[in-house]
Amino acid sequence: MARTRSRKRTRGLVVALVILIWLLTTAAIILLVDARTVRFYLYGDEDMTVEYGTDFRDPGVYAVTTGNLFGESERRLDVQTLGAVDSRRLGSYVLRYTVRFAFEDYSVERRVSVVDTTPPVIELRHVEGYEPSWMTGYAEEGYSAYDAVDGDLTGKVRRVKLDDRVQYTVTDSSGNTASIDRPLPNINYQPPRITLLGEQNTVMQASLWYQDPGAVVTDSLGRDLSAYLVTEGEVVPWFAGDYAITYSITSELGETISAVRNVTVVPVPAPETVTPTEKTIYLTFDDGPSPYTARLLDVLDRYGAKATFFVTSQDPRYYDEIGRAYRAGHAIGVHTSTHDYNKIYASEYAFFEDFFNMEEIIKQQTGEYTRLFRFPGGSSNTVSNFNPGIMSRLTRAMTDMGYRYFDWNVYSGDAGDTSKTTQIATNIKEGCAEHRVSIVLQHDIKDYSVAAVESVLEWGRANGYSFKALQLDSPGMHHGVNN
Repeated sequence: MARTRSRKRTRGLVVALVILIWLLTTAAIILLVDARTVRFYLYGDEDMTVEYGTDFRDPGVYAVTTGNLFGESERRLDVQTLGAVDSRRLGSYVLRYTVRFAFEDYSVERRVSVVDTTPPVIELRHVEGYEPSWMTGYAEEGYSAYDAVDGDLTGKVRRVKLDDRVQYTVTDSSGNTASIDRPLPNINYQPPRITLLGEQNTVMQASLWYQDPGAVVTDSLGRDLSAYLVTEGEVVPWFAGDYAITYSITSELGETISAVRNVTVVPVPAPETVTPTEKTIYLTFDDGPSPYTARLLDVLDRYGAKATFFVTSQDPRYYDEIGRAYRAGHAIGVHTSTHDYNKIYASEYAFFEDFFNMEEIIKQQTGEYTRLFRFPGGSSNTVSNFNPGIMSRLTRAMTDMGYRYFDWNVYSGDAGDTSKTTQIATNIKEGCAEHRVSIVLQHDIKDYSVAAVESVLEWGRANGYSFKALQLDSPGMHHGVNN
C-alpha cells in the first residue's frame, strides 16, 4: 500500500515536470517567435530648433513593448530622460530617452538646436526741440544697437550718409542684420548776421578811453549767438591813427563770417602857440601845495602878478591852496600825484592813472579839469630810462589828447643846487635877462625859494616884465626828449 502511494507520487512529479518543461519550451518558442522588443513614440520632431532665449519644454515620449505574435502592448513603460537644453546658450543638445526591458536597455534620441534668428534692434535718439543751424550744422542726435545674444552693438553700427537720409546697419554674431534710416532734416544753412552797435566808421578825438559799442549776432532762426562772437583788434585811444576792430563768429563746421569797425583817432585840435610880444616872465612852481604856498600867494597878490602851479597830492592839508590860487587867477596844472618816478613811468597806464588822480583833486578844488601839465623831471628826463621810449610815447599821447606840457628855460637852482634865497633870486634874474619870454622853474615846497619871489617881482617890474600865468597857447619851452 505504501509502495503504491510512492509510485503515484513519483508519477505526479514526473507529470508536473513534463508540464513545466513544456510550458518553458512553449514560452521560449513564443518569445523567440514573438521577438518582443520596445517601441518609442516621440511627441514632436526628432530634430527640433529652438529660438535663443525662449522657454524650451520637452514634448515628451512614451514607450511600449511590441512583438510578432501579440503585437503592441497597451501598458506604457517607465522612461528615463538624460540630458537638458539651455535655451540661453547657442548650440546643439541631445535628449536621450531610455527604457530597460528583459534585462536589456533600449533608447532613442532627440536633437535640439538653440539658434539665433532674431536681428538686433537699432534705436534712433531724438532730442526734443532740436533744430539744426548754420552754427551747429546737423549734429546727429545719437543711436544705439542691442542684440539679445551679443548685447550692446552700438560700436559696430555702420553709418552711411546718403543724399536725404542716414542709414544705420549692424550685423550680430549669428549673421542677423538690422537696418534703419533717419531722414535728414531740411536745414536752412543761411549764415547769421553780425550787426554792429554804433557806427561802422567812427572818428573820435584822442582821449584816455575808448568804449567799444560791440556787436550782436542773430541766426536765421532768430536765435542770439552773441555769446560766440570773437572780437579782435585794439584801439589805442590816446594815439592818433587808424584802427580796426573785427567781430567774427565761426561755426562748428569751420565756416567764419566777420564784420569790421573802423576807428580813426584824430588829435585834439590845439591852439597855435602865441609868443608874447612884450617881455614876459612865467613863474612856475612845482610840487606844492605846501606850508609856504599861502605866503607865496600873498606876495603875488600884492604885486598883481600871476603864476602857474604844477601841483601834487603829497600834502592833503594844503589842497585848499589850489582853489585859492585858481580863484586868484593863477593857472593850475598837473605835475604828479605821487612823484614816484619808478611808478609813474612804469607804463602809459601807470602814468595816466597817476595823472588823472591829480586831475580829480584839481577838479574838486577848482570845479574843472586842467589841460596844463609838467612831466615829473621834465620831458627831457632820463630817470625814465628803465622803460625805453616811454617819454617819446607819452609826449605824443598827451599832445594827441589835447594836453600841453611845459618845460622851462630858466632854472632857479632851488632843486638842490643852492638853498640861499639871494642866490636863487640872482639865478632867476640873470636867466630872465637873457630871454624876452621866460618860463622859470621853482618849487613852492622850499621856503628859501618862496622867499626869493618878492625880489624877483620887484626886479621884473622895474625892468618892464609882465608876470603871467601859462595858458594853452603859451610857449612850452620844450626840452629835447631823451627817452
